[in-house]
Amino acid sequence: MSEISALESRIAVALDRIRQGLETQGQGGDTETSLRAALESERAANAELVVKIQTLKDRQDTLVSELTGRVESQATQMKALDAELQRLRASNAQMRSISTDLRNAVTQGLTPELIDAAVTAEIEALVAQRAAEATEVETILTELKPLIEESSHAPS
Repeated sequence: MSEISALESRIAVALDRIRQGLETQGQGGDTETSLRAALESERAANAELVVKIQTLKDRQDTLVSELTGRVESQATQMKALDAELQRLRASNAQMRSISTDLRNAVTQGLTPELIDAAVTAEIEALVAQRAAEATEVETILTELKPLIEESSHAPS
C-alpha cells in the first residue's frame, strides 16, 4: 500500500508539473498573442508613416518644380528687361552725343542732316524707353498674377 501511496503522490506531483507547464504555456501564448498584436500595430503605424512621408515628398517635389519654373521664368524676364535697358542706355548715349553735336552746330550754323539725326535719335530713345517700360510692366504683371489668383481662390 505504501507503494500505491508513493505512486499516487508521484502521479499527483507529475500532474501538478503538467498543470503548471500548461499554465505557463497558456500564459506564454497570451504573451505571444499580445506581442503579435503589438507588432501588427507597429507595422500599421509604420505603413501610415511611410504614406505620410511619401505624400510630403510628393508635395515638396511639386513645390520645388513650381519654384524652379518660376525662377526660370523670372530669369528669362530679367534677360529681356536687361536687353531693353541696354538698348535704352545706348539710345540715350546716342541722343546725348547728337544733342552735343546739335548744340555745337547751333553755334556754328545748322545742317539738315544733324537735325534729322537728332530727331531720329530722340525717337529711338523714346521707343526704347517705352519697350523697357512695357517689359517692366509685363514682369510686374507676371509676378502679380499668381498672387491675384491665390486671393481669388482663397476662402472668404
